[in-house]
Order: sequence, then structure tokens, then C-alpha cells
Amino acid sequence: MYKSILKPLLFLKKPEDAHHFTFDLTKLTFNIPIISSILESGFELDDPRLEREVFGLKFKNPVGLAAGFDKDAKLIDEMAMLGFGFIEIGTLTPKPQEGNPQPRLFRLPQDEALINRMGFNNGGVLEAVERLRKRKSQVIVGGNIGKNKVTPNEKAVDDYLFCLEALHTYVDYFVVNVSSPNTPNLRDLQEKEPLKALLTAVKAANDEKEHPKPILLKIAPDLTEGQLDDIIEIVQETKIDGVIATNTTIDRSGLSTDPAEVEAIGAGGVSGKVLKNRSTEVIRYLHTQSKGAFPIVGVGGIFSPEDAIEKLEAGASLVQIYSGMIYEGPGVVKKIKKGLLAYFSR
Repeated sequence: MYKSILKPLLFLKKPEDAHHFTFDLTKLTFNIPIISSILESGFELDDPRLEREVFGLKFKNPVGLAAGFDKDAKLIDEMAMLGFGFIEIGTLTPKPQEGNPQPRLFRLPQDEALINRMGFNNGGVLEAVERLRKRKSQVIVGGNIGKNKVTPNEKAVDDYLFCLEALHTYVDYFVVNVSSPNTPNLRDLQEKEPLKALLTAVKAANDEKEHPKPILLKIAPDLTEGQLDDIIEIVQETKIDGVIATNTTIDRSGLSTDPAEVEAIGAGGVSGKVLKNRSTEVIRYLHTQSKGAFPIVGVGGIFSPEDAIEKLEAGASLVQIYSGMIYEGPGVVKKIKKGLLAYFSR
């Protein structure tokens, strides 16, 4: 039904308008008791063979919702009903910010891809905390944290620590996001010394808590092998718990959409099928070079069970989807889990 009816209607709308419409529709339908029960049973697929224990957390299944879809923790209970094993909110910043001027989200249907330059638009971490206080679902929630656009890089650590402090009671793990291409100079924090200093500070603040939470690092797919070697070294030196590979790419070379159309869109990170191979390469490199020293969450171009299996075989412990759900519909979560069950049963 999604591909034949809902998707064509949504794709008539501007991408960001469609996103807000989907939020409103989901909120409405999933909060009507009879309808929500029917929908939840339709998406449900629980099986002990899907369960995973990674960085000390027990996941009902390894398929998560990537950050960026539910930035402000507005739909955690509803997304849990779709069968996700975990949901990552954010990127959240200390202060609310509008993000970049619209339009800032674009579809490339020919490539089954998206380009976004959202710019960490969110209502601020404290607003998200108020929603997290009221959530009912027990699904694992990750808090993806970043810095405000106006915060200079030399003070970025203060923003990350503020978000860590605010969210600590309400999320199950943290993701330090220094890899978005849409906040000026943010990716400079991926350089070896700034990144080591940032992660050391975040890890120290977390370790002071009575119940420390896993700390993950989200990296870009555009890093060189030398930079990936630095990532491995930093993860092991700072003793954080894992890596999310990868964020969106600034590389446009794999797109088949008319180059003039892509150029007219302008700056932004590309996600979708075009990212699949590169994100898998990064996962495989990190896993191989580190000899499996830390867990990796694989994200980028997952549209099918085969795509998810490819990430797992490359060395990922868990996977996340976003663009795949936009193009394939919410039923893709159950479809992937069915495929994983068949794979695990071989």
C-alpha cells in the first residue's frame, strides 16, 4: 500500500512538507487504540534469534532508526510500534536552532537518494528531555548530540557536555556527531587532536555518572584510510564504546541524476543507495584493521535484507535505516528482520 498509494502522494509534496505530514499522520493513526493495535500487530516480528547484546545493551533486534528522522523525540512510541530494535534521536544541540534556510531537503528518485543540508534543526535538548520523560515504550533510545552553529569549535566540548548532562537519565547510549557536512567547520572536529580531546572530555564526564552510558562516534564516509586509522587509534585510546559508520557523503560521483540538477540543488550530504558501497567499505576497513576491537553500527544505503546482511558480514553488529524507509516504506523494517532470520538460520 505504501508504494502504490501513500508514497506517490507524499512525493507530490516538497520533501520537508511530506516529512511533517508523515509525522502528523503517524501521531494521529498510532494513537487511535484499535487502529494502533492493528498496525502494531502488522509490523510486529519478535524472535529470540534476532536479539543482540552490544556495548552492554540488549537489543530486541539489530535494526534501528538512524538519527535525523525523529530529531526531537516526538515519535519514539510510534516508531517503536514499527518494530525497530532501537531509535536514535537528534542531532540535538544545547540551544534550539532553526537550521539552514529552506529548501534544504531534496529527493533524487532516479538514484533512490536524498540530499539534505538541514543544519541540526531542532528544538534544543531540554525540549527533547521533556518528551523523553513522558514516553511509554521501553525501546532502546540513543541520543545523538552536536554543537550549535554559533558555537566556535574551540568551545564545542561545552555543547557536547551540556547535551550529555541533560540527556543522561533519559537515553540508553550517546552518539558524538562530528561528521555532518551541514554545520560549518564541524567536520574539522574529526581531525585527530580535536577529536581525541572532545571524546576524552565526553568520556570523562560520562564515567563520573553513577550509571555510565555507552559512547559512540559517528563518522563521515569521506575519510581517507589514514584518517580511518586515526579513528581506530582514538577509539582505542579514549576507550569509547563503538563507531557509527557512516553519516551522509559530500561525494556526488556515483549519482545518475542529471549533474545540472544536482548542481542546482547545491550543498548537502547525500544518503540512500549511492552510499551503500562506501559505507560498507568503511565498516569493513574499521573492522579488519582494528581486528574487531569495537562494535560498529552500520548505516548507509540499507533498503533490503541483503543490504543489511552485507553490513553485518562486513563487521557491523547493528544496522540503521533512514532513506530506505522513505523509499521502501515502514514495512521495510519487518522485511529486513525476516531476511535476517533466514540468514541467521542457515
